[in-house]
Amino acid sequence: MILFDNVKIRLVSRLCFILLSDFITKFEYRKIIKIKYNIEVCTFTVRHQLLKMNFTYPKSEKLKSKTSIDLLFSEGKSVSKYPLRLVYLPLISEKKESLKMGVSVSKKYFKLAVDRNYFKRVLRETYRLNKNLLNSTTDKPYAFMFFYQSKERLTYAEINAKTIQLFEKFLLQTKNEK
Repeated sequence: MILFDNVKIRLVSRLCFILLSDFITKFEYRKIIKIKYNIEVCTFTVRHQLLKMNFTYPKSEKLKSKTSIDLLFSEGKSVSKYPLRLVYLPLISEKKESLKMGVSVSKKYFKLAVDRNYFKRVLRETYRLNKNLLNSTTDKPYAFMFFYQSKERLTYAEINAKTIQLFEKFLLQTKNEK
């Protein structure tokens, strides 16, 4: 969708360039206005779909239960995309929450709490923005624990890209298990 916005920006700038030129006929001008209108309609529908998506990380999605965390580590399966690791387990619950997510950064890799907290915030943010990949395709509720496992200090963009790859790998693995 960002690519779509870039394409839209390029098209609009071309339109402005064409409108500024002296070599335009009335017929071409009508075509340009029609194209511009279609672009605006498309951007409206994309924005409307983005607004429908839930980009929040509410308290109900946070993995806090000691028993669930213990079960996750004893019986859970794992997927990794260096330096990220995702441990998951299907949940058996009566509630309608489809995902429960916990985040962890080891003291082994970052001695200072400031650094650990920074990477935990980044992991939560990348989950929050990309959880629609998991929500749209998983039909069972899952518990996840999301780890950052490296001394390397990756940028937010790199971590976000790795998170998307990790979620896609998780979806492939759960699809193959069925």
